Amino acid sequence: MTDTTQKATVKAATGAAPAAPAPAAPRRTRVWRGVTPWLFLIAPLALLIVFTYAPIANMLAYSFTDWDGVSPELHYTGVENYTEIFTREDLFRVFFVSGYYLAASAVQIVAALYFATVLSFNIRFRNFFKGVLFFPYLINGVAIGFVFLYFFQDGGTLDSVLSLFGVHTDHAWLGTPVSANTSLAGVSIWRYLGLNFVLFLGAIQSIPGELYEAAELDGANRWHQFRYIIAPGIKPVLTLTVILSISGSLSVFEVPYIMTGGATGTETFVIQTLNLAFRFNKTGLASAAAVVLLLIILLVTWVQRRLVPDDKVDLA
Repeated sequence: MTDTTQKATVKAATGAAPAAPAPAAPRRTRVWRGVTPWLFLIAPLALLIVFTYAPIANMLAYSFTDWDGVSPELHYTGVENYTEIFTREDLFRVFFVSGYYLAASAVQIVAALYFATVLSFNIRFRNFFKGVLFFPYLINGVAIGFVFLYFFQDGGTLDSVLSLFGVHTDHAWLGTPVSANTSLAGVSIWRYLGLNFVLFLGAIQSIPGELYEAAELDGANRWHQFRYIIAPGIKPVLTLTVILSISGSLSVFEVPYIMTGGATGTETFVIQTLNLAFRFNKTGLASAAAVVLLLIILLVTWVQRRLVPDDKVDLA
């Protein structure tokens, strides 16, 4: 027997037999495997369609009618409601009121980012300050409105505190459009600062600590660490925070509604929409206003995502 024949005989005797293909699952089993995920999704999808997409579709349909919200009859008016929103000065003025809250959002983001950066390092009483900053966000918006209503009233808490420092003023903090909107915007900063602070703090703490250690060995100070490590590392969260702040500035409701009811030039987009629907029985016009608000928020979000794409951050 030659060597070649011997090697072939040994390989045939000792080699593993080829694995047999696994039997195919029965057709009924394959069908159930494909259907099972959808069975779990039936309930949430039904709730989402009934309570979200169906009302949006109805709102869009009502925006092209003159429905008063009560009468069973409604008439198609085309884009008349949308034209009225952008041509009537009293309806278009609410966009300028949103400017106060947009400016407040910018201040709020900068302050939240500053406190999150400072408290991310090992300093004394940092847990205490974290609680102090986040606590206002836990308070109900209606309660905050009533608290600051007494805070800003004539002879209220703010005037009493100022008098302790020898400052006496007869200024009505909620008496003029500028001072009232400025005061309300300040309240929004105080309330939502904690939310942005927690978002930034969580993003900063997710950055590996080895990067800070390497930066300190290279002689980087706190500013360098913020510029080259923290800022790039929290870019996705910063983008999300800006989107939420802009959408929140356009849809402010609780605090101005409780404190002023939209009087003294403080009427916001949402307050105006509610007044149109339930006070003046112009549900069609109110629906058009709600659609405009939704489109503005979607447009701002799209533009921001185009200008600042959510690229993957790699700090390693």
